[in-house]
Amino acid sequence: MMSRKKQHHEEHVDETWLLPYSDMLTLLLALFIVMFAMSKVDTEKFKQMSESFNVILQGGTGALKDNGGGSGNNILVDSASSSNEKNGIVEQDKMAVMKNTLEQDIKEKGYEDKVKVDLNGEGLAISIQDTVIFNSGDADILSDFNPVLIHMSDMIKDLDNEIRISGHTDNVPISNKKFRSNWDLSYMRAANVMNFMVDSGYVAPNKFSIQAYGEYKPKYDNSTEDGKAKNRRVDILIVRKYVLSTKNANSND
Repeated sequence: MMSRKKQHHEEHVDETWLLPYSDMLTLLLALFIVMFAMSKVDTEKFKQMSESFNVILQGGTGALKDNGGGSGNNILVDSASSSNEKNGIVEQDKMAVMKNTLEQDIKEKGYEDKVKVDLNGEGLAISIQDTVIFNSGDADILSDFNPVLIHMSDMIKDLDNEIRISGHTDNVPISNKKFRSNWDLSYMRAANVMNFMVDSGYVAPNKFSIQAYGEYKPKYDNSTEDGKAKNRRVDILIVRKYVLSTKNANSND
């Protein structure tokens, strides 16, 4: 009876392999996080990956943080930031030249009171009041304004920027055979300007997007005739590709 008791004992599985295995998985995960962080030049994402890496290894000292001597990762981020800043300055200079050239052309053609060009944080904005480009309540482009649109197209067709065209109206309701509402009118005006710049100005169609706001995004007071006239417009925005710092924007004013 005693011999049987001695023979009966609990078997234990050897689990010592789990410790090096878990260490290997941790190191592999850390390696993938580092590789992912280095492939992305986004500072915010890099910071997030750095924090995750430090949590995993529980080092507490910030393995990917700058400890005074600098690191390759910081150099990578700084280099990308510097490159974007330089591209932003080049883009700003191009847009500034375009603004001056367009303003001169618009002035020579006598449209300076009806067509405004502005260089702002979004990009180069061209605002065209409807009286110089459309008949009242209509969306067909007046032939007299064609040369101005052609000149604009010539200047922007080689740019690698998005172009947004938006149509706007005043708050006076419209309902006729062509247009059921101000939304319809604003949409068709924006679409016709886009189609003209594509078909006659040879600007690539994949650069464009159009927006129709009708009466719902006024820039001026619709309670006055002057305000209504200024709200009836088509805006062309050449969108910046690079964010421009305040310092560089002010230096170009």
